[in-house]
Amino acid sequence: MVTLDERPQLIDALSALRDRVAAVRLPLPLPDTPRARQTRTELLAQLDDYLVPRLKDPDAPLLAVVGGSTGAGKSTLVNSLVGRRVSEAGVLRPTTRTPVLVCHPEDHHWFAGMRVLPQLTRVWLPQADEDHPVDEPAPEENALRVETASSLPRGLALLDAPDIDSLVVENRLLAAELICAADVWVMVTTASRYADAVPWHLLRTAKEYDATLVTVLDRVPHQVIGEVSRQYAALLDKAGLGHVPRFTIPELPESACGGSGLLPESAVAELRAWLAHRAQDPAARQQAADRTASGVIDSLDTRLPELAGAVAAQYAAAVRLGGVVEAAYREQGKRVRKELGRGAVLAGDARTRWRAYPRDSTSEELLDALTESLAALLHCAVSAAEEHVRDTWRREPASAPLGPPRAGADREAAERIGVAARRWRRELEELAEEEARGVDRPPGSRRSGSRSSGAVPEPDTVAALLATSLLGGRRARAAGERLAELLGAQTALRLRDKGGELVLSYVDRVLHAERDRRLAPLDALDVTPEPQAELIAALSVLQKEK
Repeated sequence: MVTLDERPQLIDALSALRDRVAAVRLPLPLPDTPRARQTRTELLAQLDDYLVPRLKDPDAPLLAVVGGSTGAGKSTLVNSLVGRRVSEAGVLRPTTRTPVLVCHPEDHHWFAGMRVLPQLTRVWLPQADEDHPVDEPAPEENALRVETASSLPRGLALLDAPDIDSLVVENRLLAAELICAADVWVMVTTASRYADAVPWHLLRTAKEYDATLVTVLDRVPHQVIGEVSRQYAALLDKAGLGHVPRFTIPELPESACGGSGLLPESAVAELRAWLAHRAQDPAARQQAADRTASGVIDSLDTRLPELAGAVAAQYAAAVRLGGVVEAAYREQGKRVRKELGRGAVLAGDARTRWRAYPRDSTSEELLDALTESLAALLHCAVSAAEEHVRDTWRREPASAPLGPPRAGADREAAERIGVAARRWRRELEELAEEEARGVDRPPGSRRSGSRSSGAVPEPDTVAALLATSLLGGRRARAAGERLAELLGAQTALRLRDKGGELVLSYVDRVLHAERDRRLAPLDALDVTPEPQAELIAALSVLQKEK
């Protein structure tokens, strides 16, 4: 068991572990993701609101959080333990409720700052007395109302939490977070609801953490108090919680909605004495705090590997989703290269223009047609890759946050590919013009190779023939022969090699750009394997310091 003397190394290990937990991201909706997210939230709450503050300040007052279901009588119980109304009682609750913390006036400084529950701003009220109670203010979100009462013993604070089964999600989350800040869990249930799932989930969680726990069976009718108490005790025994202190409060007029909000002294005397003993007896106080702290720390041995496993599953799913995109575009890249090799670009209007060239079709028209046909081939490849990705991701629940492609995405892709194809054409034309200029020199300085005529070839003619020979496959053999006649065999071969590299470079550039665009939403989730290793490393350091 951890003893709450100040241990800097243990605090440092917990602080580092807390940072590793905070860094965990679980964006993909896998089957275990909801539980992992809840574990992460609970871990942060326990580390921030309880464990680190408790280890840093072992002499701080014990915090007893009073939790339970709607209408269990938590506020009435807190009011009665304090001896005056500090929390609004009644079955009907406002939509949002500000939790109330009550402590002895000399302990006020422990809770005025952000030592515990740092995410909640503090709300103060004018001092009240028994004859002139102060009405509860309008609820505030993310706020904690701190009250002082001399009737409470020094070293003890009570916190009235929202209902753990509230219809308001924010209230349920806040209730769970407040319970994580407790040295002592006071779980309140009623004669009519003591077998409900919600309070038993809270009890099982307390057992899992080995927290200092006390239960209150409230609003029990006098005529069945013995029978209900025995049945409740039997359920606790069956759950391995028979040792948990149990207090029974009979149904009283003050318990009803509209009552004074204060139970008779005799109804809460035993519970008040138990709590006071924990606060005032040094041995009992240390045992209560040490047990809860040790229980939380020991539970990390199981909870952190589970969280690390969820992180690993997230990364595996991200790799799987990304692999689908990579494979789809890789397959289409192979297909485009194969289509280029068999001259698929020289089809349709491009083939018609080539057949009519140069008599009835200009170099400009032939280049236009070839550029459009190349863009169409690339667009077809991108569309096929996207269709495969959509069909595969549709069967993968983890892809839900990535969403379907936006409306008009295919049209935008076609426009981007068209722009890239026109850039390729300009670069090809520049390459052809450079070679044509190189041919235009005196016979004595002409490059090696032969030409059938001494005429200087037109750059647009060279570009048109080069594009046709590169994209037309066997159908365009004549284009290559004509290019060799214009430039010489070696020059033509060198130009075709450069042009071929240029074509493949642009094909890869287009497909890689569209692939990366498809991967961008997944990359933005920043699902990496590092948090898993960091969690396990931080846990290893903590285990050495325990």
